[in-house]
Amino acid sequence: MGAMSVIQIRRSCVFAKGLLVAVALSALTACSEEKKVEAPDPVRPVKVVEIGGPEIGRSLVYSGSVRARTEMNLGFRVAGKITERLVDVGDRVEPGTILARLDAVDYQLSVRRADADLTSAHKQVEITGLARKRAETLAEKSVTSQSQLEQAQLAADQAQSQLQSAESALEEAQNQVAYTELKATQNGIVTTVSADVGQVVSAGTTVVAVAVDGEKEVQIAVPETDIVHFKPGKAVKASFWSARDLVLEGKVREVAGSADAQSRTFAVRVSLPADDRVLIGMTATIDAVEDNVVPTFGVPLSALAQKDGKPVVWIVERDKGEVSSRAVKVAGYGDSVARISEGLAKGDLVVSAGTQFMRDGLKVKLPETVASRFGSVSSQSTASIQP
Repeated sequence: MGAMSVIQIRRSCVFAKGLLVAVALSALTACSEEKKVEAPDPVRPVKVVEIGGPEIGRSLVYSGSVRARTEMNLGFRVAGKITERLVDVGDRVEPGTILARLDAVDYQLSVRRADADLTSAHKQVEITGLARKRAETLAEKSVTSQSQLEQAQLAADQAQSQLQSAESALEEAQNQVAYTELKATQNGIVTTVSADVGQVVSAGTTVVAVAVDGEKEVQIAVPETDIVHFKPGKAVKASFWSARDLVLEGKVREVAGSADAQSRTFAVRVSLPADDRVLIGMTATIDAVEDNVVPTFGVPLSALAQKDGKPVVWIVERDKGEVSSRAVKVAGYGDSVARISEGLAKGDLVVSAGTQFMRDGLKVKLPETVASRFGSVSSQSTASIQP
């Protein structure tokens, strides 16, 4: 063989080796691509909540105490020093029951003085009456002048007026003595005692408060942000701390026209139906809902996401085991929830965490139990999704 043949054989060997390397690399590349094509999508575990029934407005809950619809603040009609207090808080009273007494000595002296003035007035009437008769007799005999007769008649009339004034003064003095006893005018229960023995009180000062038997009500204090939802006639529910099983249907009876200067809240009175289990002073809770509110579904704030600049939530499709985005309308926000007015329905499974990793068609795996507003339920019973 010549030198040229040897060179050609070497070139053929090099070419064959290169060809083998190229074939091997092509085979490896094809295997890698085949593996990439055949690799299945990962199944991502997710945390979800099941949508329950809609919320018909925000719940408005306020506490108050049971009180009588009519509560009388009773005080003496005259001033004086209290010598007796005959009732305590919780005592039942009826018309005529004496609640307290004042020192009546000065008023009794006024009665004696008025009685003496009345006696004097009677004597004056007798004297002027005799003088008028005498003047009339003399006038008939033309012994006295007409002016003297008229003066006698005027004095008699004046004495009669003074008699009437003395009678009224005596009656007033006697009333003043009677006013030194504070009496109940209706059946009820003593709720407050504001004065005690030895205290000097002025006329009209409250000494005893009496809750009149009859209708009962609950008074609550409502802030100005919620007072718009309380109107007379609005139906509410009343529950009681000392009787958890007792729930009554009440109605708003009265709403204060102005806020309290100290607390800046409005007093709202709720009337209650008659029930012997409801006692004066019991702690009550009034539960109401907002008026004219669109029903909403509550979801955790972490369940909200953004897509194309609009709020969405990710829904787990039970039959496919996949998630898909759904546009929603947010009606408002609470402490830890968003209220959705459009886009959700009862029974929907909403992804409540990790929404930034979601995409349409992503395979997901539910946890063993699914959180719900009504408790936890087995994922086996809510969706047929393969693990």
